[in-house]
Amino acid sequence: MKSPTTIGTARLSSVTALPDLRNCELEITVCPAIETFQLGRRYRGRAALHDCSMSIPQGRVVALVGPNGSGKTTLLQLAVGLLAPSTGTIRVLGRTPGPDLTTLSNVAFLPQEKPLYAGFTVKEMLKLGQRLNPSWDDEAARRRLAGLNIALSWRIGKLSGGQHTQVALTLALAKRPKLLLLDEPLADLDPLARHEVMASVMTAVAEDQLTVVLSSHVMPDLKETCDWLVVLNNGRVQVSGDITDLLEDHQVLTGPLELADHLNSRIEVVDEIRTDRQVTMLVRHAQPRCILDPRWETRPVGLEQLVLGYMRAPGQSTFQHPVAARS
Repeated sequence: MKSPTTIGTARLSSVTALPDLRNCELEITVCPAIETFQLGRRYRGRAALHDCSMSIPQGRVVALVGPNGSGKTTLLQLAVGLLAPSTGTIRVLGRTPGPDLTTLSNVAFLPQEKPLYAGFTVKEMLKLGQRLNPSWDDEAARRRLAGLNIALSWRIGKLSGGQHTQVALTLALAKRPKLLLLDEPLADLDPLARHEVMASVMTAVAEDQLTVVLSSHVMPDLKETCDWLVVLNNGRVQVSGDITDLLEDHQVLTGPLELADHLNSRIEVVDEIRTDRQVTMLVRHAQPRCILDPRWETRPVGLEQLVLGYMRAPGQSTFQHPVAARS
């Protein structure tokens, strides 16, 4: 009779050798957080969004900016499934937004008005959230509110603006979403409350690896927290990309007015401001060989200047098709 060791060896020798995967690099495809293609939405014959194409990778904190009426709220409502596209497509975490449970559980939306029941206590709002969300984390919600010194017995209608926003944000985070959409969460808040809200958002990003899309006009707060930028203007995506990459790809040129027209034909000008004697241009992908005249002064662009340049620019979209995220 063969020993167990001999039997084990015989069996192993008859098995086809498996490849050594220790040094192999496996390519894992992760679907974008939000991807749109020629997306459009019309209200009573007027286009709130049209021909919007972009791709936002997961794990980013996205600044969604643009003038009033540019389509920011419409885009967020399309992403959460509150609106349906008139044209084109939108996919969120690889799925078409809709009323199915998977989509609803993965996405949390905090609108600008932050609708909470004024007559409810904070505790009653938590109970309502728990009933409506299967993945609700009640312990995390209570712990978060305790850390903010917001008592569960307080009435919603008696909260300050900052406290009201924090309770609404707690309800959104307690459902454990993968994507958090915030529409003007900092509006009407004092500087201290804005700082506390943004600190809460960044803590949630660090702890839960959320993707956050933040619509706001408060540029200093966006500069400190966001790493991806989407600028809307006249219902179109003017620019979308990693903020560091965008700042590196753009620069500001200042020079004599008589040089402007010659340079315009050789580089991509996003925006320009002219006086009687000189011109200041925001340019993209400008090669050094195109700016040979020493009378041109070149300097880096800041985030606010970049955003304002695209907000002033014509409504033609810079990217007509989704832009792949850089690894």
